[in-house]
Amino acid sequence: MSPSFSSFLLLLATLAPLSSSASVLPTRTSHDDHDHTVNKRLPAAWYQPDDHPVRALFSRQEQTDGVTYPTVGSPTWSAAYPSNSADPSKLPQPWVDALNAAVSAGKIPNIPIPTMGSDGNPAYPSGYDPNSPTVCSATYQCRIPGDIWDAPDGVFGASFDDGPLDTSVPLYNFLQQHNMPATHFMIGTNILQYPTEFLFAFETLQNDICVHTWTHPYMTTLSNLQVLGELGWTMQIIHNSTGGRIPKYWRPPYGDSDVRTRAIAHEVFGLTTVHRGLEHRRVWRHHDRQSSGKHEDVANGSQVPGLIILEHELTNATVQNFIEAFPMIGQNGWEIVSVAQLNGSAAYQNSANSTDPVTPVNGVLYNGTVPSTSTNSSSAANATSTTATSGSSSGNGSSTSTSGTPAKPTVDNNQKSGAHALIDALPWRTAGLVTGLSMLATAALS
Repeated sequence: MSPSFSSFLLLLATLAPLSSSASVLPTRTSHDDHDHTVNKRLPAAWYQPDDHPVRALFSRQEQTDGVTYPTVGSPTWSAAYPSNSADPSKLPQPWVDALNAAVSAGKIPNIPIPTMGSDGNPAYPSGYDPNSPTVCSATYQCRIPGDIWDAPDGVFGASFDDGPLDTSVPLYNFLQQHNMPATHFMIGTNILQYPTEFLFAFETLQNDICVHTWTHPYMTTLSNLQVLGELGWTMQIIHNSTGGRIPKYWRPPYGDSDVRTRAIAHEVFGLTTVHRGLEHRRVWRHHDRQSSGKHEDVANGSQVPGLIILEHELTNATVQNFIEAFPMIGQNGWEIVSVAQLNGSAAYQNSANSTDPVTPVNGVLYNGTVPSTSTNSSSAANATSTTATSGSSSGNGSSTSTSGTPAKPTVDNNQKSGAHALIDALPWRTAGLVTGLSMLATAALS
């Protein structure tokens, strides 16, 4: 008998006592002999620098479109976007061309642009009823078919507006603590100014990111090109900062949209408009802004239809109001779902969520079909666009260490047969050792 095979038999002989104990955790004499208190949440950042070898051992496999974007928060990343307003004279030409094509095809309604009225709401010219099908202004509670207002019965659609901000941090920590899914309708310039908070929401929380325009204006009071810029730049920065994901939903600031702005969002960028349910709108907003305790009325109220809430990350007070109201939601049997994933739908146009594979697409424009969210091995087209005025690059925005499901390790036939030979007789913790012994035996006998 060869020495190698003798060594193998010796190792195998030790397997039985090991298998009897490997899958059993030590039994404590008392459940109270350890501290249950968690003093703080786990850190979101690595303790080792980016170039440390240990990062390669523990980093999660990225699920991206295959394009390398500048790092989120870097000067190169921020330089690709307007620092303030979205100048309509400096929009990427493909966006403008797509808008002009939609207008020429009669897909963008030609209605007058309202001005701000004395009551703080957009006012349309005489002869244009905001509740008519010609205008259908959401400010006046007119619903356009295809827009989302309510969640399914019994479902609490969680969403937060106006982030990311420094005031978002306690909210994000709370969501992490309670493992609560949510959608964040983010302002583009806020992403630009608070990249760390943005990455925490997307990567650490793995929440869904949607569009809340670039500067948070009353959208119906803007020209077509201004609407295009407000949506387009926010689409672009989210796309380039999430591994190539294309946002699927937008929420109009102040709830202000009509058939024209809604059509631009849908026809040019493929966006679906999301509002908040009218039945709960007034009472929920009153609590959100004034801390009046009205959340209780909603949480304890009817669950038909379900509820799409609008909370704000805008101030410490609005965040705290939600935190205080949260227990009532669970106690009254609501099913909490991220708004972007109501009815089990995909959160992005080309990815199911913030961790699943991404289907590469050519920029952020809508081509009339919804991209498949299945794995696609082809490389994505360059996200760079040419501006209408200067011809400079405009869209090669950012990169992120987008988290995803770790890849399953590959195994050869020797490993498979070794594990399968004893898998039914041994605890799962022993299977790896059996696999290794099987390979040793193969080498010893060959």
